[in-house]
Amino acid sequence: MLEIRDLHAYYGKSHVLHGVNLKVERGEIVALLGRNGSGRSTCAKAVMGMVQAQGSVRFKGQALLGRRPFEIAHLGLGYVPESRDVFPRLTVQQNLLLGQKGSGRGSRWSFEDMYAMFPRLKERCAIEAGLLSGGEQQMLTLCRTLMGDPDCILIDEPTEGLAPKIVEQVGIYLTRLKERGIAVLLIEQKLTIAMEISDRVLVMGHGRIVFEGSPQQLRADGKVRKEWLEV
Repeated sequence: MLEIRDLHAYYGKSHVLHGVNLKVERGEIVALLGRNGSGRSTCAKAVMGMVQAQGSVRFKGQALLGRRPFEIAHLGLGYVPESRDVFPRLTVQQNLLLGQKGSGRGSRWSFEDMYAMFPRLKERCAIEAGLLSGGEQQMLTLCRTLMGDPDCILIDEPTEGLAPKIVEQVGIYLTRLKERGIAVLLIEQKLTIAMEISDRVLVMGHGRIVFEGSPQQLRADGKVRKEWLEV
């Protein structure tokens, strides 16, 4: 569904990605792991047309490089940034409404689905998003993206700053995406959730993919974990 080949990305003259190759198939969760500064977030931004990039990025057979972010989103690719980016003066309900696809017809997701997954959002549906805690804003951003009914979703550090119980909920949420046929590229630092729910894991270091395999293979490869993941 999402295929990246020989992807290079730049911030001005700074060369950040050096020939990244990866695939995410329909109904698959692929974790992209690595330390801060390894290029994981830049990879997602390059896919979404937010940074200067070269190479090949194809989604459902269509080339993405050169398209604007909103055009990429309209093709069915969702993006949940680490920065959350809620609309602070709008309520939770209004934020979700802004994410809704067209008239909402034909979507796999509804307001009821969002509130069932994260009851705290239902309790605060009439509260301005800017007044939510960081964890609540993270839940809202995840749900707002889903309301657009994407076929594939790129999620950058969704568990950052969340309490362990909410992290567990996010894991359940991501598994539900898979069950509904949605592809997920999960950018994460926490090995626990990534290893539990992912079909495949990739490790990035210095702007390159340095490992690809199953969670079981990564668990067994102490050398890769020590060199590229452990602090």
